Amino acid sequence: MTLPAEFIDMLDSLGLGDAAGAISSHEPEVSVRLNRAKPADSLPAGTSGVVGWCPDGHYLKERPSFTMDPRWHQGRYYVQEGASMFHGHVVRSLSAMTTRPLAVLDACASPGGKTTAIIDALPAGSVVVANEYVPSRAAILRENVIKWGYPATIVTRGDTARFADMGPVFDLIISDVPCSGEGMMRKDSEAVAQWSRGLVEECTARQREIVDNLWEALRPGGVMIYSTCTFNRSEDEMMVHHLIDDLGGESVEIPVDESWGIIGALDDKGRIDPSIHCYRFVPGHTRGEGLFVSVIRKPGEPGDTGRHISAPKVKSKGKGKGKDKSLPIPPVASSWLENSSGYSIYATDDRVNAFPVEHIPLLSLVRQHIDVIHEGIVIGNIKGRDLVPSQSLVMSRALASGAFPEVEVDLDTALRYLRGESPVLPDGSPRGFVLLTFTGSPLGMVKNLGNRSNSLYPTSWRIRKSTV
Repeated sequence: MTLPAEFIDMLDSLGLGDAAGAISSHEPEVSVRLNRAKPADSLPAGTSGVVGWCPDGHYLKERPSFTMDPRWHQGRYYVQEGASMFHGHVVRSLSAMTTRPLAVLDACASPGGKTTAIIDALPAGSVVVANEYVPSRAAILRENVIKWGYPATIVTRGDTARFADMGPVFDLIISDVPCSGEGMMRKDSEAVAQWSRGLVEECTARQREIVDNLWEALRPGGVMIYSTCTFNRSEDEMMVHHLIDDLGGESVEIPVDESWGIIGALDDKGRIDPSIHCYRFVPGHTRGEGLFVSVIRKPGEPGDTGRHISAPKVKSKGKGKGKDKSLPIPPVASSWLENSSGYSIYATDDRVNAFPVEHIPLLSLVRQHIDVIHEGIVIGNIKGRDLVPSQSLVMSRALASGAFPEVEVDLDTALRYLRGESPVLPDGSPRGFVLLTFTGSPLGMVKNLGNRSNSLYPTSWRIRKSTV
């Protein structure tokens, strides 16, 4: 790989000249992060160590075919680059300072690695809004969030300016902004081909717009995690200085281990800048790709704005005068959830959703300002007399134990099901909705008609490849 000469000069000016060799000559490592809420025996074979800053992260000796592993489709682990798992460490460190649930926004969230890492690091009962601007990337984000199975999530699609209009409602905002991608050059040849000084300037302007929008949505006393996957100071330290010098933020220190090889903030001479706390991952120094992270607190106390959001609650919609075309909610819906009393269950047209009661006001507020493409748990869709359970319910941590009869399937049957085929169920299998499991964990639903079964696995999620 031949790196742009201007890029190498920039690395040299920051004292990162040895990084050029690491970027050019080394293959990126493959790593995965386990889902704490799902079975622990989910690691692909052939691990080569634990990610230092993430106890659930594991490096792999080689890249397996994740597509052909049902455990990946079950959301039992997430394929994530090692350095980016540092976001989870940051949130765990911040969460150790409080026990109350937090309202969190992951503003540039696709494909979902940060969102799912953050979910597992938050205090119990927290709510997460995951946003993506690009529609195709938003669809991927929605799928990955559903597979992770955390009920208190909202997936949105839109510009960050929409969040500024909401006012200060979030305790924690993750601003992993679009950048020039210098830290991804080792694994993405396109990042090398597109790099230029002009791109850096364009990204810097866009980043400032994004953080200015998001700062308006952060509560007093709240924290913003600013990050990029690039090295230059314009997109990194200079943006942190903007948040502190122009917006009044306070730099927050996060504990790190010296053995991780993380580099601190740098000035324009390549010297350590002690005035701000920053965490730079550089190939050759750290085990992972390029990443820059800084944590900034907004001055004030959370009580300055109050934690109550004055927004109308989501109401169930049914037939009758003044109502839309939504259908009545089948009583069975609540029986499919553990602790259903903690959820508001409501219908929108023929879709039945559940969302944690305590976070309904935030959901309502978000709906008023930005396009919501997923919320909580889609329990199912009403078709005739049936409520047809959805894959969102199957993947959810809130699925009630024993809600459906279960049939365990082997690897071959699981893969055929994930391709969209309807499996042949064992003799004596009960008619109606049956939950397929793989190694004891939910995989997906079928409807058993006796002489055959119909697969309910989402068409857009199906495996397209036929071989390993």
